[in-house]
Amino acid sequence: MIRASILIGLLATAARAEDLTIPTFVEETDASGVLSSYDGDWEYMVGGGVAAFDCSGDGFPDLALAGGTSPASLWRNRSAQGGPLRFEKVESGIEMEAVTGAYPLDIDGDGQQDLMLLRQGESALMRGLGDCRFERANASWSFQAQSAWGSAFSATWEDGQDWPTLAVGSYIDPGEEFFPWGSCTDNVLYRPDGRRFATPAPLSPSFCALSMLFTDWDRSGTPSLRIANDREYFKGGQEQMWRLPPGGDPTLYTAEDGWKPLRIWGMGIASRDLDLDGYPEYALSSMADNKLQTLAQAPLDGSSAPRPDYVDVAFPKHAIAQRPYTGDDVRPSTAWHVEFADVNNDARPDLFIAKGNVDQMPDFAAEDPNNLLLLQADGTFREAGLEAGVASMGVSRGATLADLNLDGRPDLVVTNRRANAQVWRNTTPGAGHWLELRLRQDGGNRDAVGAWIEVRLPDGVHSREVTVGGGQAGGAMGWWHMGLGSAAEAEVRVLWPDGREGDWEALPADGFYVLSPDAPASRWSPG
Repeated sequence: MIRASILIGLLATAARAEDLTIPTFVEETDASGVLSSYDGDWEYMVGGGVAAFDCSGDGFPDLALAGGTSPASLWRNRSAQGGPLRFEKVESGIEMEAVTGAYPLDIDGDGQQDLMLLRQGESALMRGLGDCRFERANASWSFQAQSAWGSAFSATWEDGQDWPTLAVGSYIDPGEEFFPWGSCTDNVLYRPDGRRFATPAPLSPSFCALSMLFTDWDRSGTPSLRIANDREYFKGGQEQMWRLPPGGDPTLYTAEDGWKPLRIWGMGIASRDLDLDGYPEYALSSMADNKLQTLAQAPLDGSSAPRPDYVDVAFPKHAIAQRPYTGDDVRPSTAWHVEFADVNNDARPDLFIAKGNVDQMPDFAAEDPNNLLLLQADGTFREAGLEAGVASMGVSRGATLADLNLDGRPDLVVTNRRANAQVWRNTTPGAGHWLELRLRQDGGNRDAVGAWIEVRLPDGVHSREVTVGGGQAGGAMGWWHMGLGSAAEAEVRVLWPDGREGDWEALPADGFYVLSPDAPASRWSPG
């Protein structure tokens, strides 16, 4: 009986292995031309984000990298489609010191991506002028930036508004150098006042935010604001989620609503529907205690509204990633940026986690490789960072998984503290089919932030939410990548932020498409 059980287990493992394509990444840091280090002492122990977005108008994602005490930098993408990754540093107007993070979004709806630069001090909204040039817009947009340790950001467009709502998170009071515990400064909410920002309102209580994400967790059409907080410095706080009723004051979800108290070293947030029930799961990075949350009771038929009652499935799903998986250091890990992306195009979102010690903390691993967790057919994750070639021992912080050379496979950029950022090209042989989609609509919210992209495949409907925020101090905007596995085509539709449901449309695989309301998809190619 025991032998039979062992045999069944081995056969099941072999079946999963046959169904799994191990990705291959080739590091091209030196050849890429990217030279950027996230520098600074304790005031820059968090942050270090990277933004991937198209500021040149050629469709290829460019890069903006935070520098800490070194100037932030903008790197224009000079890669050929399908070729090696090449970037050129350009003078853009963002070359300022004290930048901790960078997020792209089109604030004024002019078709040019703008940048939110989180800073140690006064954060800056940078208006995109085209051709990868930017100008400071705090005054012209009435953005009353507080002087604080900028550490988190998210944005959404509330119902009926053509100007965004911004949430800006802050960390400890840097003036409390010798006893910073309990000195968390207020996060703030900026709502629109016409085509400018009203006086910001504090989101109190605040507990040292390191990641924020506006997300429609219950598919109600009205996003809420999730906040990941660092328990190292708050006193009596926890993870938070705020309601944001249109025109009303934000209020916290509580235990009476179903929200369970959770205290972790909250570093990053990533969302994706992993089980195809239409509701997003959330990965929360931390120190030695990463979480993967799913709704305890998700109404599969949509007959009732869910409660924000989440259970942690990181351990049974093999996604806890609590310690190094290679090398000799067995102390707990420190996780930062966390992001879902289908790196092998098997139609199952994989999970990348950037790792790195805060700054010689003796109780945590010094040799802490980044994770690449592949989602398997049985719903569990398998570590593949070492086999894939991305198990860097750098002291990592921010990252992005974006298709930098437009070959249908997500590439990887990781920032490192006091060391050069690293660039990997995804060269996975035998990867599956894919689609890359860009949303366009009239009005202020041109990129349709808050929309849901749905792709119908034989196993069900794969969905992803279009968001700004999450991760660790950086984000992406542009092409939204969907792996298709063996499918040569897929049906696609968009649920637009204003509630309109697009028609299902069959699209051939392995192409780029621009989707707009009430119009058929248009195929795009470089040049």
